[in-house]
Amino acid sequence: MRLFISAACVLVLFSCTAAYDPLDPNGNVTIKWDVVSWTPDGYVAVVTMSNFQMFRHIMNPGWTLSWSWAKKEVIWSMVGAQTTEQGDCSKFKGNVPHCCKKTPTVVDLLPGVPYNQQFSNCCKGGVVAAWGQDPSAAVSSFQVSVGLAGTSNKTVKLPKNFTLLGPGPGYTCGPAKVVPSTVFLTPDKRRKTQALMTWNVTCTYSQFLARKNPGCCVSLSSFYNETITPCPSCACGCQNKRNCVKSDSKRINMVGIHTPKKDNEPLLQCTHHMCPIRVHWHVKLNYKDYWRVKVAVTNFNYRMNYSLWTLAVQHPNLNNVTQVFSFDYKPLLPYESINDTGMFYGMKYFNDLLMEAGPTGNVQSEILLQKDKDTFTLKQGWAFPRKVYFNGEECMLPPPDTYPILPNSAPVNLLKFPEFIFTMLVMLAVW
Repeated sequence: MRLFISAACVLVLFSCTAAYDPLDPNGNVTIKWDVVSWTPDGYVAVVTMSNFQMFRHIMNPGWTLSWSWAKKEVIWSMVGAQTTEQGDCSKFKGNVPHCCKKTPTVVDLLPGVPYNQQFSNCCKGGVVAAWGQDPSAAVSSFQVSVGLAGTSNKTVKLPKNFTLLGPGPGYTCGPAKVVPSTVFLTPDKRRKTQALMTWNVTCTYSQFLARKNPGCCVSLSSFYNETITPCPSCACGCQNKRNCVKSDSKRINMVGIHTPKKDNEPLLQCTHHMCPIRVHWHVKLNYKDYWRVKVAVTNFNYRMNYSLWTLAVQHPNLNNVTQVFSFDYKPLLPYESINDTGMFYGMKYFNDLLMEAGPTGNVQSEILLQKDKDTFTLKQGWAFPRKVYFNGEECMLPPPDTYPILPNSAPVNLLKFPEFIFTMLVMLAVW
């Protein structure tokens, strides 16, 4: 009995923490259904998907949303989205529903669809930005007309078994819950209207559910040690090593080799780490009151361009960032009392697109940080990041005992080199 209780406690604890991200503890995707009108056999609802994750966006080929109807509902029509299958609508004569499936699967429309098929915040191919990067682009919406359903607050049955792919697995959605009705403001901001009924669905992300291996890795170097600490071997798994391509292979120039596959299967450059993304952190310079870091992100996937990419880093000195060159930067405050996490992302129309593997498949920047003399040190790997995330995926760091270390000869003198020069000059003058 004790063994059963212990196992149950571990299972509950694991299920609760699997989707918890310590750098974004409140991050989630909220799907809100607002019933805006009743129809003779159902209702019309506006469905709004808001990505409240600070540094994880939904990238191409976009989100896929599905659910199960509680009764025998059908979808008469949709604006701003569509179902992937119509299903069996043979029992209907005259007007045929848009979808008759018990479990419809919905996707966003592509950009450039006719105006009469568009809805606000729709038609981006399912790409949704991270809230911390661009709140205005972190929303996706569509309108759905539901039939054979309840026609009042008391008779409507909420959909169930929601599933969100963004674009792959990793999200777990809770049950739909009725919440206070949404209040809308008219365009002239002089009148408020209210939804007839509102329910929310909250989906959280777990990297453990998304993939068994990391999707990126980190390498390290410094000005005070010639040793470069590479990414760990097979950091992202070596299952793709059989199909990888060498950087000088003629296969890279074949027509169609760079075309993405429907299942997003990567075509990786052959490396010892076999990761699609490598983040390199280089401690570049050490001044009296400041120190400088160079960060480079390299793409090793020949079939993937990363638009709206984000890089989240945890380091204690990010509480005093003086300047960031050629990246945009925003501090993240998951816990208001601790300011040790920041998000870097590309400047719009400059380097917000990380190109596929090759000569242009990298972005880089430098960071100038002001020292806190009570905490700053180059000893014991303090100058290297504690956690690194690319596009919301935690990257594998090298083992701490492999970090570049200060030379054993004179670690203190290295930090006080200007004072040493000054002392020597004084001694020469006296002599």
